[in-house]
Amino acid sequence: MSEAAYDGFRLDLDASRERADIVLCRPPLNVISMAQRDQLREVFEQLDCDDRVRVIVLRAEGQHFSSGGQISGFLDTSPEVVSRLAWNIAAPARCHKPVIAANRGYCFGVGFELSLACDFRLVSDTCQYALPEQKLGQIPGSGGSARLQKMIGITRTKNIVMRSQRIDAVKAVDWGIATERFADANLEAATDALVDELRAFSPLAQRTAKKLLNDTEDTSLSIAIELEGHCYSRLRSSDDFREGVLAFGEKRAPKFTGT
Repeated sequence: MSEAAYDGFRLDLDASRERADIVLCRPPLNVISMAQRDQLREVFEQLDCDDRVRVIVLRAEGQHFSSGGQISGFLDTSPEVVSRLAWNIAAPARCHKPVIAANRGYCFGVGFELSLACDFRLVSDTCQYALPEQKLGQIPGSGGSARLQKMIGITRTKNIVMRSQRIDAVKAVDWGIATERFADANLEAATDALVDELRAFSPLAQRTAKKLLNDTEDTSLSIAIELEGHCYSRLRSSDDFREGVLAFGEKRAPKFTGT
């Protein structure tokens, strides 16, 4: 798919920094269309296979990340298409590479759900999270309530979903929804710093850690520990682990290759 065909977003790729930015750009509120959801999934899948990219950033132009989905699109869409919404929006979670969401202003509905599927959520002081579907006679349909319940528990999730309550940046960090909070003017610099931090680690260890944590979210403690042990054992024989041990002993920065 050519970049000219992207609906409501663009792709900025900086190979020198091993970084790709998916930028929502439908001002002023960056409303996400039905077609855009499927395109976003495709781009995440393409970037997952792109050796030039180590870290993916999901951000937006303007004062707001996204006010949510294009409401009229739901009435014009078949049940078959609607049933795939959660699969499309879960693309950041399925991606093997680290994905950072940079959120400011409104982050509602599918914008919130898309961010919840990312690995890190950096928020500015202006950020507000919400799942307002109850006001439309609906419920979140792209994984929002399910992911939130895993993160913050059923009581807080009911308060957000059933009352369409907005969560500010301070509460989002306190509750464990957001990773870190920054002054609005510092959000881009904080995102840049996290990208560079993640790039310094072994890409193989990063992929392994992400998959292990995602796969063991619903398992028992004993099974999670067992799987962790198997992953640890596999990494033990990797070139990156050997390089990491040698670099530690030689008191130098490691040069990881992802093998």
